Amino acid sequence: MRYLKHMESHELVVNKSRFIALLYPLAHIEDRDRCLQDARQRYPGANHYVTASIWGENGEHASADDDGEPSRTAGYPVLEVLKHHDVTHILCVVVRYFGGIKLGAGGLVRAYTKACANVIKQASFYIKKTVAVVRITFDYTLIDKLHHLLEKKATIINSAYAAMVTFDIVFDQSGPEILDDVRHLLHAYETLAPHQLLIEA
Repeated sequence: MRYLKHMESHELVVNKSRFIALLYPLAHIEDRDRCLQDARQRYPGANHYVTASIWGENGEHASADDDGEPSRTAGYPVLEVLKHHDVTHILCVVVRYFGGIKLGAGGLVRAYTKACANVIKQASFYIKKTVAVVRITFDYTLIDKLHHLLEKKATIINSAYAAMVTFDIVFDQSGPEILDDVRHLLHAYETLAPHQLLIEA
């Protein structure tokens, strides 16, 4: 599942109606009301504040609200767009200022769908990946050798320089076996509790 990095907005005009789509990351489901209030403050006096949200580790929870638009012409289409993009812990608010021309049910579905799709296109996402972390402790004389060994094959997520050097390492494509040739030179080698990495998606 993908998580939204930060709030994003995009505006679309359809037959003089303004549709402003706002995406909010949800750290907690309780944040939904606060985010909706933010949308109302940013765009006061709109005719509709349509919402759709997804949350849960696997996006198992969802909600949608048409906010006065004809049933299933607004919130549900926005929710379907979110589901299609494999996202979670996210709220989409589409603010509509009515332009005086009725769009009909089909027109509303298309407009709300496009507004949500457009804001998702420009948004930044990340994924959470749980990985094993290995801590190694070694003499300063091994720094260059270890940097060379680990380059492009592992990520050093933490380092400490005291009497000895300590690296906390997450292995990328390869595994801990890339250290086999130097393991006998290390002062300590231990596997730590799994670590959650945030990776650009």
